[in-house]
Amino acid sequence: MKVLRVAADHRRKAFVVQLRGQEYPFPFAVCTPRPSPKDRVLDVWVDTEVGKQGFTYRLVSGAEGTVLADHVLYELTVQAKQRLEDTGWNIRDLARRLHTSPTQLYRLLDTTNYRKSMRQILSLLCLMDCEVSLRVRVKKAA
Repeated sequence: MKVLRVAADHRRKAFVVQLRGQEYPFPFAVCTPRPSPKDRVLDVWVDTEVGKQGFTYRLVSGAEGTVLADHVLYELTVQAKQRLEDTGWNIRDLARRLHTSPTQLYRLLDTTNYRKSMRQILSLLCLMDCEVSLRVRVKKAA
């Protein structure tokens, strides 16, 4: 999965990552090294050295970190698994409401499965009463 664009949003304390035409926030809190108000993001770019499958950022201190696109999907999956544990939903009932099998639902909740789509994971999060924010805006002229 290729990263199309990335930007640092210090107000939201997250990177805004565009994958497959949709934007997803990736919190600073899960980054290593972690950006902070005293050590802000100086520069961020789609990294061609990882085949545009991630982005790299540089902090004011000079420290650099790289995040792969799969990590963004991984975080959504972790949130879905946590929500499932918190609510105590029954897997069979949830699978029925998603119009899928329990086996497919387990695949969707597997953090090592990289063949899931954003549509599937977002459908699951929405079904479990999670609010997922996406921001769509018009491209700036080049």
